[in-house]
Amino acid sequence: MNRIKEFVKKEAVLTVAIFLAVISMFFVHPDKEYIGYIDFRTLGILFMLMVVVAGFSKLGIFEKLAKLMLARVNRVSGVVFTLTILCFLSSMFITNDVALITFVPFAFTTFKLLDEDVKKKYMIPTVVFETVAANLGSMLTPVGNPQNLYLYGKAEIGIGEFTAITAPYTLMSFVLIALGLTVLIIRNGNARIKSEDEDLTSLNASQNTPRQGVFNVTLTELFMKSRTRYHVNLILYIMLFIVALLSVLRIFPWHMSFFITLIIVLFADHENLKNVDYSLLMTFVAFFIFIGNMGRIPAFSTFLSRMVSGKEVITAVLSSQVVSNVPAALLLSGFTDNYKALIIGTDLGGLGTLIASMASLISYKIAAQSKEIKMGKYLLYFTMVNVVFLIILFLFHIIIA
Repeated sequence: MNRIKEFVKKEAVLTVAIFLAVISMFFVHPDKEYIGYIDFRTLGILFMLMVVVAGFSKLGIFEKLAKLMLARVNRVSGVVFTLTILCFLSSMFITNDVALITFVPFAFTTFKLLDEDVKKKYMIPTVVFETVAANLGSMLTPVGNPQNLYLYGKAEIGIGEFTAITAPYTLMSFVLIALGLTVLIIRNGNARIKSEDEDLTSLNASQNTPRQGVFNVTLTELFMKSRTRYHVNLILYIMLFIVALLSVLRIFPWHMSFFITLIIVLFADHENLKNVDYSLLMTFVAFFIFIGNMGRIPAFSTFLSRMVSGKEVITAVLSSQVVSNVPAALLLSGFTDNYKALIIGTDLGGLGTLIASMASLISYKIAAQSKEIKMGKYLLYFTMVNVVFLIILFLFHIIIA
């Protein structure tokens, strides 16, 4: 019983998805049409991307890039802007959740090296802006987040057409983030960084080059590894990433890409398969079954289609606040073919409440583990920034629509 409770608590979205799928089976009994519900292309490409990104994370690539970018930072503004922009840009290619898993802990590690006053003023705002940046930066590309990948496949559009839909919102988001960070810096001051860490001071003093801020490291230290296996795996995952992208762009058959990725990783780095988020894949499958069954119930299908038709963006935004944007995309896509509106609505819908985007819960959980973060203050700041950004971007949508 305790294990069940722990599972439900840890995998709340998956639990709800399974529950809905099972309930729907009482109305539409399992038959041969069930297999047609499942979008295997989305699942296969999502699996490939998760394997590749997990491989890069295992090799420490993202942390190395972050250290490199912070190597010459010596003011608070540089730290805050760099950490936030890292999330914004990286989320376009490694997904919003992976960006946060990588760079939010790195932010906490960074602020531990700074004096108490800087931590008090900037730690919560930086983590919140990292979260917002990851959710908004990820909207630009099909691989930025799971709902984009799914809707991109459903819409059967090209990468150019997809980015034409999302680019205006991404650009506006960047402007808002830059303005928000500028206000933060002006309000709290742009102090020079003073490290409280004696070991770090000694480390910088031992370098042959002059100290250029508390993050000074050399390219050799960051990228040179003596182990041949490291370089082989790095090249391997770069190649697999290219293969996955070719499948996303429909240049290479996804079936072949999937089996190539699976076989190569099984032989070269089978341990990495443990790092795949299988609960997310199962959540997709459960929702596919639920949506497929509901679509075969005429009364329900007609009712929801009428409710959604012509109001896809606002419906997606509002439903995302309650069930998060990935389930909202899966659910609503079964009752409208206006995928452009769903892309916009579910991407913007990632803002707002804490559960609007499951990626936001990653930052929350990491912050909750820190004794230096007051979670009431974090939630207040998080909600305030998210709601303001959501309102502005929704008004922006109304203007350009």
